[in-house]
Amino acid sequence: MTAPLNRARLGMASLIFMESALFSAFLVTYLYYIGKSPTGPQPLDCLELGLVTINSICLFASSATVVLAVRALGRGSLKGFQGWMLLTVLLGIEFLVGTGMEWQKLIDVHGLTIASNAFGTTFYSLVGFHAFHVIVGLVLLIGTLLLSFFGCIKPSRDTGRVEIATWYWHFVDVVWILVFTLVYFVGRVPQGGAS
Repeated sequence: MTAPLNRARLGMASLIFMESALFSAFLVTYLYYIGKSPTGPQPLDCLELGLVTINSICLFASSATVVLAVRALGRGSLKGFQGWMLLTVLLGIEFLVGTGMEWQKLIDVHGLTIASNAFGTTFYSLVGFHAFHVIVGLVLLIGTLLLSFFGCIKPSRDTGRVEIATWYWHFVDVVWILVFTLVYFVGRVPQGGAS
């Protein structure tokens, strides 16, 4: 293993560790405030599993497609890499569009905004923070895909670098497992003290 790759692995691992600490703070805050909003929509009143489940399946599937992209690159198949990476990007975009549609319904139908109550504040902060990370991950993946179309990605040379870049995408997916479970399952259980 070359020194630049070792530094890249250490750098990405450090970034993921620091981002994990930030997400931990958001998750703990959300947990603390569950059921403490005396007014306004509560999670049980407005959170639905339909669209968010489809979005989640797409995001989780994108972890598999990005692995297949790296494997294709490792086998020397640049076209295979590009196809799987494009599918990964499209699945990530679907997740963001679906999140936007969910937010629109929460605002328009249920009147839940970031200023509605503690639930609205913590929900939009946590889910929005995750969506921001999905956007960052998509920029990284799209940049890698574009580089491959311009001949800047060589299977014999760049498979390790591309794999390190995909760690961030896997991190975003793992965080969503926690957010999805906390917000849409734990958060929807009726809590004492909420009206």
